[in-house]
Amino acid sequence: MYVTHDPSTGQTDREYDQTTDVEGVLDTVTRGYRTWSGTDVSERARILIAIADAFDAEAEELAKAITTEMGKLPDQAVGEVKLAASIYRWYGENGPGVVEPELLDVPGARVNRVTTEPIGPLVGVMPWNYPYYQVARFAAPNLLLGNTIILKHAGICARSSAAIEKVQRAAGLPEDAYVNVYASTDTVAEFIADPRVRGVSLTGSERAGASVATVAAENLTKSVLELGGSDPLIVLDSSDPGALVEEVGMARLSNTGQACNSPKRMFVPSDMKDEFVRMLKDLYEGLQVGPAADEGTDLGPLSSEGARDGVVEQVERAVRQGATLVTGGRSIDRPGAFMEPTVLTGVTPEMDAYHEEIFGPVAVVHGYDSVEEAVRLANDTEFGLSGSVWGTDTDRASEVAARLEVGMAYVNEHGTTRAGLPFGGVKRSGYGRELGRWGLTEFANVRLQRVH
Repeated sequence: MYVTHDPSTGQTDREYDQTTDVEGVLDTVTRGYRTWSGTDVSERARILIAIADAFDAEAEELAKAITTEMGKLPDQAVGEVKLAASIYRWYGENGPGVVEPELLDVPGARVNRVTTEPIGPLVGVMPWNYPYYQVARFAAPNLLLGNTIILKHAGICARSSAAIEKVQRAAGLPEDAYVNVYASTDTVAEFIADPRVRGVSLTGSERAGASVATVAAENLTKSVLELGGSDPLIVLDSSDPGALVEEVGMARLSNTGQACNSPKRMFVPSDMKDEFVRMLKDLYEGLQVGPAADEGTDLGPLSSEGARDGVVEQVERAVRQGATLVTGGRSIDRPGAFMEPTVLTGVTPEMDAYHEEIFGPVAVVHGYDSVEEAVRLANDTEFGLSGSVWGTDTDRASEVAARLEVGMAYVNEHGTTRAGLPFGGVKRSGYGRELGRWGLTEFANVRLQRVH
């Protein structure tokens, strides 16, 4: 079901009818591809910049939709809208240069020319945790390239997904270049299996990724997957432990901890661990948990009561298996999807929480006795999205960060996203890259023309 449900109040606002005209949607984007791919790249770029301008101009109103839909705090919601705008703008301003034809100096021919061409209609399957940013990450480079898009958003994001389509059309994007659908899992599979669809990108769970990848593989359709993460954060030392704890502790709670690249596992030198945990406990216990739109709220709800209950169950199971609950861990007895911010220690490889992703406001803190041990523990996971190392000696921290088995490694920051930087992971965190010049080649025909 596509339902606008406010996790701050527990109230359902509206239900939406699902898309059932599969053939009509496919005909639309296929017809659109013929004209959109033939539109000059400078015109496609101009429209992307117009979309960026519209996102910036309507940031406050667009932000309200996701505060209602999935409980994002207003300042974070506005920040997300502006981040999405920056992605459309980056591709509008820089994309044409990235796809300029390239001449190769290879002997035996008069000309070796490589062009970056679109491949056709694509399907995007997007998650609820960053409703505007995730779509921009997929849509902007592919629209610049000349591909057309069928966009299937998460079931709770009906309002924001409609708003995206409305903004794009008002900015001049043709109706047949991008079609928003409220589609079931079976309908998505029909789209992917159709020979007119040339690629699919999914951001979501491992289970959803495996399902989409299976259908894509059966039909020899290109896929890009950005899946879960259990990001490590290694502290080497600190000249200001209090400031460090506040920065990394709040980074873990951004978007109520519902980010694939959130620092979920924190590794701290054993001689710092007790102080670090104490300060993190004090920080979390001092936060105001409440409705996202309320003034003074530090931590809003999770996306739904079901999501909240799942995270609470993960914490309870960890404690039953022997972990130490330092603070939090319980749902809050009020309407809405609220949970206390939580700190766990003593999580060992025998426990489920050691291996699984906890998609909520839960920080797991480990102590370590050597850098070698910290790196080994950090890499002891099936995920490999991103990770970070924090320390006063940035050269040393950079050396440690280079040993992390991740797609994105940071020093003295965690999870920073910019339009020009590649985004993606390794291992069970998925494959392929988005953003920057890398986002323009995943669904492209890198075409050689050789003149003898």
